[in-house]
Amino acid sequence: MSTTSTTKLEAVNSMLSVIGEAPVSSLESGLLDAVDAERILNEVSREVQSMGWNFNTEKNFPAAADSSSGEIVLADEIVRADLSKTKYRSSTAEYVQRGNKIYDKVKHSFNIGKTLNLDIVKLLDFTDIPEVARRYITVRASRIFQERILGSDTLSSMNRTDEQNALFALREMEGDNGDYNIFDDSGTYSIIDRHIGTGVI
Repeated sequence: MSTTSTTKLEAVNSMLSVIGEAPVSSLESGLLDAVDAERILNEVSREVQSMGWNFNTEKNFPAAADSSSGEIVLADEIVRADLSKTKYRSSTAEYVQRGNKIYDKVKHSFNIGKTLNLDIVKLLDFTDIPEVARRYITVRASRIFQERILGSDTLSSMNRTDEQNALFALREMEGDNGDYNIFDDSGTYSIIDRHIGTGVI
């Protein structure tokens, strides 16, 4: 039994085994099924990580505006960005992510002109995410891969059970590591926020 975390090659070979394909020794094997498997693995990794988990979310990340254009351009690996929660709402600015930039919906401009503290979600390399997340991504990608290649309803049903169990494990880890409380719920926060002053950010 392996005592190390799942590598990307191991994940691809796990996906190949679902369709009865022999494992490859390298991601550069040239085997078409292996190429398809890696592509689907990457797709699912982006999908899952884009949801935002404790392991790939950073709070109060300082994003500086460009000195000449005033624009805040986000790094390619940042897939979600939102203004960090503060005790004040702003009546003069509303910032959202558009493409890889921050946009001011009130001023209708990308010219932000200052540093903003953002809550961001980053796409990490497969080997940089926790093992329980690698497991869920691999199992989910395996089901999708099998359905596209073989289309077996029996295998799909079995894989969905494994996928559900892997998701439960990921959510359990999220609960353990996230240190969440009732005030992290957006509904609760909006109720509290109604009674807070409207100082300018």
